[in-house]
Amino acid sequence: MSLKSVKVATKAYGDQKPGTSGLRKAVKVFQQENYTENFVQAILTALGECLKGSKLIVGGDGRFYVREAVDLIIKIAAANGVSKLWVGQDGILSTPALSALIRQHGATGGIVLTASHNPGGPDHDFGIKFNIANGGPAPDAVTTNIFNISKSLREYSIVPDLAADISKIGTQTFTVDGRSFTVEVIDPVEDYLRLMKEIFDFPAIKQLLSGAQTGSPFKVLVNSMNGVTGPYVDRIFVVELGAPADNTVNTVPLEDFGGLHPDPNLTYAAELVDALRRGDYDFGAAFDGDGDRNMILGRKAFFVTPTDSLAVLADNLDCIPYFRRTGVKGFARSMPTGAAVDRVAVAKNKELFVVPTGWKFFGNLMDAGRISLCGEESFGTGSDHIREKDGVWAALAWLSIVQHLGKPVDQILRDHWAKYGRNFFTRYDYEGCAVEPCDRMMSELEALVTAPGFVGRQLTAGGKSYTVRLGDNFQYRDPIDCSVTTKQGLRVLFEDGSCLVFRLSGTGSSGATVRLYVDSYEADPATHGEDAQVSAAAKPRQHRAFSLSPELAWETQCLVICSIQSTV
Repeated sequence: MSLKSVKVATKAYGDQKPGTSGLRKAVKVFQQENYTENFVQAILTALGECLKGSKLIVGGDGRFYVREAVDLIIKIAAANGVSKLWVGQDGILSTPALSALIRQHGATGGIVLTASHNPGGPDHDFGIKFNIANGGPAPDAVTTNIFNISKSLREYSIVPDLAADISKIGTQTFTVDGRSFTVEVIDPVEDYLRLMKEIFDFPAIKQLLSGAQTGSPFKVLVNSMNGVTGPYVDRIFVVELGAPADNTVNTVPLEDFGGLHPDPNLTYAAELVDALRRGDYDFGAAFDGDGDRNMILGRKAFFVTPTDSLAVLADNLDCIPYFRRTGVKGFARSMPTGAAVDRVAVAKNKELFVVPTGWKFFGNLMDAGRISLCGEESFGTGSDHIREKDGVWAALAWLSIVQHLGKPVDQILRDHWAKYGRNFFTRYDYEGCAVEPCDRMMSELEALVTAPGFVGRQLTAGGKSYTVRLGDNFQYRDPIDCSVTTKQGLRVLFEDGSCLVFRLSGTGSSGATVRLYVDSYEADPATHGEDAQVSAAAKPRQHRAFSLSPELAWETQCLVICSIQSTV
């Protein structure tokens, strides 16, 4: 049967500007007439001369509206001259797996359907992100082009009668406007599993978990939070590595994540924390909705901060077969991430890059062979095996280190702190805030930290003095393509290596999200056992509110940079 495409008149929407990781809005926004269709058409039009005959990967985290969006993407792609789509069965593909598939198949790019760690369901969030041919998120030039196209869109093309069944693995071929169009529905796990087996020593990890290495089983508890990683966890941890099935929980992807907030942190993954604290598990891991974020816990719920996780991985990459083969290049972190990895880079004589928030900034460095490992403080860690952060990879990396060193998670961290000192890192989020007062607050705060005389100023907190080394609005010049990214967050760097950061986040679906970061460095081993929430620089945050009330002056709101009072 030959199918025909049609052009549908539409009106442009002015709010389809992708943020840090694609376009994220409430589901009801995407359900507006032609809203999703417009954005998909804008993505495809932005491919320009690469569109005709292109091949794309499509999948998402299983949240509400994924199936409907996949159906629209298939019909619109067919009408625009795309030659082939690889689609995860039932629309399921983790973000890391999709990145790997783009690279494996040499695809033109991929469309990721996720709002990552944001809640799912008809009254919550949805998102669409475009990944380019290297497997990573589209850079600013591409997303700007997509946005500009969306603002002037007057029609989109679609094949309304095309019906592809994405519930069954296999290939379906259609004739559209006289051209061949193929939809191949794939097992979402198989290719990713094959890649993990090439990176890690699965038999060694299996010996660790079974107890063959130490004489007693190393017990893990993995929580997929009803997100996309459930099928991956079942295949990898249970089938391949031999963990008992009841050591994995919430492994069925649900449209509303079973009412869970799929963000793997101490608040939203409290079920895992409580189970580790009261049980006899040696290791815990949780992943977010689309599988790119991770939280790692040790025995008795010993919490590994993302800052520490990145540093420990950097210090021990030679425990992993992949890096013994490829060699360890440099490291990179996002600007708000604590500086623990910086000290590892110095000790190992490796390059260290500090980039803006957003995984796309790591891609150029990886493609140029400059870095092997990178991470963000928002529970994201990854390596150059793909161009996205990768939660399951991070858990396997930690298990590889535990197996290789023969030490539990908490001892590995204590040894690391004894060697390098400890970065006490904390982050506070203020979500759904009014945009105008937040913008005003940031503007006035920037005037303070960049004013003449601010550098050299002494500030105190918790009985400790801090001398300001630098105050700025972070700017990044890409060493590969020389592009410049400005206004990425306000920094106050101190002489001892501590740091304060204020920034507006681009991952929220509505209003403004203000993030406040404190990174307090302590070389004194006597302090290393303290809770990160009450370290010297962070302590004042426990009893002074950070208010965004528009009625208050910013000095009162910020309490002079997180309530640290000047001594001059």
